[in-house]
Amino acid sequence: MRSVKIVAGLVILFLALFVIVREQTAGVSADAFINARLTTTRAPISGTFDAISRPLGARVNVGDSLGTIADPLVDNVRLSDLQQQRMATKAELDRLTKTAEGLAVSIEELGSRAQSYRRERIQQLQAQIDGAEASANAAEARLRYARLSLERSDRLSDQGVRTGEALEQSRSLAEVAELDLVSAQETVRVARINLAAAERGIFLGDGYNDAPYSEQRVSELEVARDQLQASAAAQATVLEALDLRIRAEQVRVNRLNSASLQANVSGLIWDYLAISGETVQRGQDLLSLVDCQSTIVTLSVTERVYNQITLGSTAQFRMNGSDRLLPGLVTRVAGSGASTVYENLAIAPSERHLERFDVTLDVPALRQEPELRCLIGRTGRVFFEERPLDWLRRMWT
Repeated sequence: MRSVKIVAGLVILFLALFVIVREQTAGVSADAFINARLTTTRAPISGTFDAISRPLGARVNVGDSLGTIADPLVDNVRLSDLQQQRMATKAELDRLTKTAEGLAVSIEELGSRAQSYRRERIQQLQAQIDGAEASANAAEARLRYARLSLERSDRLSDQGVRTGEALEQSRSLAEVAELDLVSAQETVRVARINLAAAERGIFLGDGYNDAPYSEQRVSELEVARDQLQASAAAQATVLEALDLRIRAEQVRVNRLNSASLQANVSGLIWDYLAISGETVQRGQDLLSLVDCQSTIVTLSVTERVYNQITLGSTAQFRMNGSDRLLPGLVTRVAGSGASTVYENLAIAPSERHLERFDVTLDVPALRQEPELRCLIGRTGRVFFEERPLDWLRRMWT
């Protein structure tokens, strides 16, 4: 019986030593902490920085205002030049428009005068035709009378009643009457030609051109008006272009005059790189934010453990003070002295950490569960192998 107790004690002692040694030698990290990427908000313009007062570590969401930058001394010389050019162009356009309107009034008045002249000229030519036709009728009547007198004188001369001198006088009268008729008919024909031309707007006569002075002046003013209207249209196009440039310049000046800073990530305010009231330059760093959507676990392990893991290896992370194991995957194995991989991370490694082999673990629960979200800086341990007492831990959990 005593030997049985001794054997049982030795077995229990062996099992206890095995559990202790296995618990201590299983693949586990030396230290692990929750980390995340940093994003830096820079000044889009130069000016005075006015930050919204928030403590370090305050939570912000995408689009939240972080502050403003105002520059009352923004350069608006170009905008002033464009506005002066616009005023000069507008004045020139108004001048051209008013001048063209004045010419239009003059053209209308001269057109009325030309219409009156045409109407009166046509009446004048019609009266000339009527007078010329009357003269032609009278000349025709005189010609008939002269011819009758000539026939009568010729008969009397044959009978010896009249002398040759009287006959010759009758012939002269007939010839004169015939010439008067031809002249009257020619006058009628010329007057009708002048009337037909006047009805078409062409005036024939001595001492002037084919159109009266008023019509000639209307033509000259219409050419001048068309030129002014073309110049006004060109100035209007220039004015539209200037308006577009002024609007674009105003947008640029407004952007340089003031700017609102907004959070580009949902996370934490990690550091203020400039304070309210400070004059900052364009591109200067103002704030550092932690991107909580990029939360990871960074850890260091011994060389033995490091050589046993690969990308995609599974592991479990447990925060100090908690019994819960959070599953994760290895996403980066950086090796020893991996200080450069922490340049854009919130938590920098210690010198002891860099002496070991660096590993990065992706733990989705740290991003997905609200109570675990953005616990930047919390420490814990990462386990890469099953330990003898894990079954008991799971039962306890």
